[in-house]
Amino acid sequence: MTDSYVGKEVAGQFRIVKRIGSGGMGAVYKAEQPQMNRHVAVKILHSKYLSRSDLVSRFRREARAMSHLSHPNTARVFLYGQLDDGACYFVMEYLEGLNLAQLVRAQGPMLPKRAVPVMIQVCGALQEAHSAGIIHRDLKPENIFLTQQGGITDFPKVLDFGLAKVTEREMRPGSLVLTREGMIFGTPEFMSPEQARGRTLDGRSDIYSLGLIFYELLTGQLPFEAAQSMEYINHQVNSPPIPLGQRVPGREFEVELERVVMKTLEKDPDHRHQTAAQFGEALQATQDRPSSGGYALPSAPGLRGLGAPGGPVGSPQAPAPKAEVVSSGNSKASWFVFGLGVVMILVAAAVVLITVMKD
Repeated sequence: MTDSYVGKEVAGQFRIVKRIGSGGMGAVYKAEQPQMNRHVAVKILHSKYLSRSDLVSRFRREARAMSHLSHPNTARVFLYGQLDDGACYFVMEYLEGLNLAQLVRAQGPMLPKRAVPVMIQVCGALQEAHSAGIIHRDLKPENIFLTQQGGITDFPKVLDFGLAKVTEREMRPGSLVLTREGMIFGTPEFMSPEQARGRTLDGRSDIYSLGLIFYELLTGQLPFEAAQSMEYINHQVNSPPIPLGQRVPGREFEVELERVVMKTLEKDPDHRHQTAAQFGEALQATQDRPSSGGYALPSAPGLRGLGAPGGPVGSPQAPAPKAEVVSSGNSKASWFVFGLGVVMILVAAAVVLITVMKD
């Protein structure tokens, strides 16, 4: 079945090439922008939803929320508008790579030395959003895309702010606030306890969700055993998370790293890292400690120099054996004495032999 938008021109400068994704509310397309010699992504809300003012407002809010943000680890939005058929769209940067859900499915759990820098960068993107009064509210592995940028690998991009809550101070006069206390939005597997209860949220809810993402990135599993959405919601509210080490048999995690992860999963927001920046700093500190062993991290954008690898936490470090070094001068002297001794022995033997022959 031919997609009606493929081949169409958007805003007089983007030509849609193909559909690259779809969901319940709309679809995402790859498009060409010849004037800039680049590709972009065009997200289009289904025209059948135009009569739903709540969904239209949600779609516009995503475009506006993302256009407010300039952090390099947030997907950039370039343009917003409506097509001839009335469908809403926005144009954003085109990304090549995999989201974290696809990556874990394809490659399995990620080692901390790779996962920690990714999470630190995501924390930077969230800190900017939270400082601007924007709460994502639907963080999940599918909404963190791993790509390359400027020759840097494992460069994460946070996207899909479709459920973002823009706080009152950021709302324009007359804007519709869709999220009211008592209404539940989000993905149950990555929902904070307060979100599951339908309570008013702040940035600490995103931190809980990011902790769940990080947990799954390290283990390939979530910290709860559940099969259905309502079970996950119940666990988010009531159940303690399964320790990291119990999720991956045979793999040990740094004590300090596990402590940092578990703090993000506290049921009470007051007991979590209070900002995304604090979470990022706590992750960084696990690498900066001299005794932090098991892995070392490469340099990454925005990261300070990182510590060298060592042994597991708590294990004594055996002192390095002392090398025995003999200087070249001593070596020559030893050979000289040895040679002199040999000559003296030979001379003595010759004297004895001559004496015997004379007799």
